[in-house]
Amino acid sequence: MLGQIAGAVVGGTAGSIIAQGSQMGLGTYFLKFGRAAESQADILGAQMLARAGYDPRQMANMFKTIEAEGGGSRQPEFMSSHPNPGNRFNAINKEAASLRVEGNAETGQFASIKSRLGGMSPALTGEQIAANNKKAQAPTAAPTTAGRTAVRVEPPSSRERTYQPGKFLRVTVPANWQQQESRDGVTYAPEGGFFRDNGGRTAFTHGLQVGVAQGGTGSLQRDTEAILQGFARSNPNLRRTGTRREALGGRTGLTTILSNVSDVSGLPETVAVTTTQLKDGTVLFLIGVAPQNEAGTYEAAFARARQVLQIAD
Repeated sequence: MLGQIAGAVVGGTAGSIIAQGSQMGLGTYFLKFGRAAESQADILGAQMLARAGYDPRQMANMFKTIEAEGGGSRQPEFMSSHPNPGNRFNAINKEAASLRVEGNAETGQFASIKSRLGGMSPALTGEQIAANNKKAQAPTAAPTTAGRTAVRVEPPSSRERTYQPGKFLRVTVPANWQQQESRDGVTYAPEGGFFRDNGGRTAFTHGLQVGVAQGGTGSLQRDTEAILQGFARSNPNLRRTGTRREALGGRTGLTTILSNVSDVSGLPETVAVTTTQLKDGTVLFLIGVAPQNEAGTYEAAFARARQVLQIAD
């Protein structure tokens, strides 16, 4: 899956790494810890429905509908952040068999609400939702600075602030950098260095992004090369200037320095990509981005963040 990383423009139009066919980004990675909790929530939901007078098997049928409509996962459950709809159907029905529905929820008010809902327009199909999302994600809607007044971005503060984007990670960055979450990871950037368009897509010209690329081969060098090749496929101006071994959070890491031309500013920028392996074989990455004429100032902040990063996986 690492080889399928599309790597939209680093610091450019999409602003960060976008994965196609792979799970990438801290947000997605953290969700894997929620499967057991979500299954437990299904059981509790079935119990509450029974106590409220509803047949919990209808909740199970909802997941059958999701699966039939194609809204469920098309990959093995162990690769998904959510339990498979079919498995949820079976688990809820098993729980429902041991429950007794108390009372009758079919009150007059409930019937009235059902009648009102029945008179509304049909809900959008999965195909219609996908088509609308595709329109919203068209390249013409990507973040752009055409006609935008240049924004002065403050240099990294000498004071520091520590964030904990997940249970296993603590990130320390300059105090004037704010945490920004997106579908691709977590970005720490100063004011004016991070952008988000109406479609929720992001871009950053100054700052540090932290994320996780799943599907590793077990070789940090090979996995890092796959990530870098993914970047290069969608960044024609990306050039490598050197790679070195460097500790990341107290473990072996690789740092690759690249040059690029930002689609946001149109100016040369320096990109530092540092990778290391987590215990489950996934690859943790840090991407530092700064305009070339400010690279010296920002590299000190990136180096400090790499040095004091705390990983407890």
